[in-house]
Amino acid sequence: MFFELSTVDQNEMEGFTEQKTTHTGVLEFTATDSFAEIPPQVWQNLFPDNNHSPLIRVRYVRLPKGTYAKLQPEVLGFSDIPNHRAVLETTLRQHATLSEGDILIVHHGGIDYRLRVLELKPSSSVSVLETDIEVDIIEPSVVAGTMSQGMLIPLVLGKLEMGIVEEGNYNYYKFSIDNNIANATANREMNILVKLVLANGDTLGDADLYISRHPLLFPTQHQYQWSSHDVGTKIVSLTEGGLSLAADTYSVGVFGFKGTSKYKIIIECQSVQLETMGQKLGKASVIAGKSAASSQPGADSEQCQNCKQFIPTRTIALHEAYCRRHNVVCQHKGCGVILRKDEVGKHVHCLKCGRPFQQEEMEKHMKVFHEPLHCRCGEVLEKEEMVIHQSSVCPLRMISCRFCGDMVQAGNAADDARDRMRGFSQHESLCGCRTAPCDTCGRAIMLKEMDLHRVAVHEKQASENEDFTASKSYTVPYTEGVAQHSAPLKSPQTSQFAQDETVESSECPICYQKFSGSNSDRQLNAHLDKDHFSTNMDDDSVSAQSSSMPEEPSLRSMLVSCPICGMNVHSERDLSQHIDMVH
Repeated sequence: MFFELSTVDQNEMEGFTEQKTTHTGVLEFTATDSFAEIPPQVWQNLFPDNNHSPLIRVRYVRLPKGTYAKLQPEVLGFSDIPNHRAVLETTLRQHATLSEGDILIVHHGGIDYRLRVLELKPSSSVSVLETDIEVDIIEPSVVAGTMSQGMLIPLVLGKLEMGIVEEGNYNYYKFSIDNNIANATANREMNILVKLVLANGDTLGDADLYISRHPLLFPTQHQYQWSSHDVGTKIVSLTEGGLSLAADTYSVGVFGFKGTSKYKIIIECQSVQLETMGQKLGKASVIAGKSAASSQPGADSEQCQNCKQFIPTRTIALHEAYCRRHNVVCQHKGCGVILRKDEVGKHVHCLKCGRPFQQEEMEKHMKVFHEPLHCRCGEVLEKEEMVIHQSSVCPLRMISCRFCGDMVQAGNAADDARDRMRGFSQHESLCGCRTAPCDTCGRAIMLKEMDLHRVAVHEKQASENEDFTASKSYTVPYTEGVAQHSAPLKSPQTSQFAQDETVESSECPICYQKFSGSNSDRQLNAHLDKDHFSTNMDDDSVSAQSSSMPEEPSLRSMLVSCPICGMNVHSERDLSQHIDMVH
């Protein structure tokens, strides 16, 4: 049931003039008598400029099923969504119709993407219920230099980009790593560095750096994989600690921490061999320019009582006299850094976490890491605890559903104990209950049971059919003058006429009823479900019936074994019921 909605401009001289038209379907019959409630997306298509008309004309219409749609996002960024086809399918499930000129709003990751419907086939207004539509998404026509909320600016490796970010706002970039670079990082041959340099003389502004790997498109203060909060220039090594990078797309977020910040950002691929050579040359110059001091005892060395370094015995007296006049050792537990006396006042430790900082960095550290943060779920935590909370615990965190591909709230733990054991979220537990036909047998299987169905039914059936086929062949003994070959055994019950038939047939292994035709396997499965494997039987009858079943290969290939007790049942549905009632 579909309706055409038109805004009408009432004019005393010209009568009624239709202004804007869209279409909609019926969601439910729960509105007040003599009233019709319009969804927000339909209301926005009728009144895009918020100019409400006093009159709306409603007509009952018939709409054909859509076969083709051309959509255009208003701004850049929609194509950056991982698996945006699945996201679009999820949005279209909430619509009954589409009309040319409508705005389709896609909610993903806290951002609203507006897509305009440019063209539809076979009509200018179509139904999108229970139909397959071919969709083309064309790039938006955006003026150069403009930026939007969900836009990722592409970065080229080795190319410098400039930008400006206001306090409290984000600028987002993206860059890709191909297989060659990924292999080089895995072999410890290359490092990937992300550098953020503030403009010269910019002492009033400051910006932080957050980096993530897709599908996390927009890293924030609480959700990221790499970050830097240093004062001044920020350098983040993505391969620090021996990490290897995958060939994928990565996002970079520049956050305005204080004031208006002008910056330059660049992604560098640095060779590990060149870096190591530079470090060796630097160490050699230090050793050549200074007296050789070491933290390891030598054959002819003594330990300085002030800095605890081992100094050659011939210069220990001179060194200790100089060291006590100019150097002090930080007395903070676990620090032991050697400082010049004129730098002691700048070296401080955080009273909460004990980390060492320069005096000018302490204020930012306290604000970033130790200021209480409020999560939308009600938790109040410090930064590092909040990052863990929002990445793995918070029920309001956004995750990518493994069944529909959309970014949804994780919710609480799944109600089903088996889904909790498999790591499903509350949304995935419900979304996985949708059914889809199996590509092999055509049965309607729940999405969350599809992998179990393929392994327990089809892989087992294929392996047992191979064993059964091998057992039906024999090798003719070698005799002189006769070639040795293999041939299938002929069943004594099979006549020559039956062997010449090409019609496929299946036989029930319990009651021996025969089914013929190209879909004989499906007929046999339906027969077993209805007549021999009813789901309403109790455990005793199931056990008695299963014990009386003949152990033939054609039956064994259709059974599913309980992973707990080993009992054979016919389908995943029976397996679930068996586990619920018995275990």
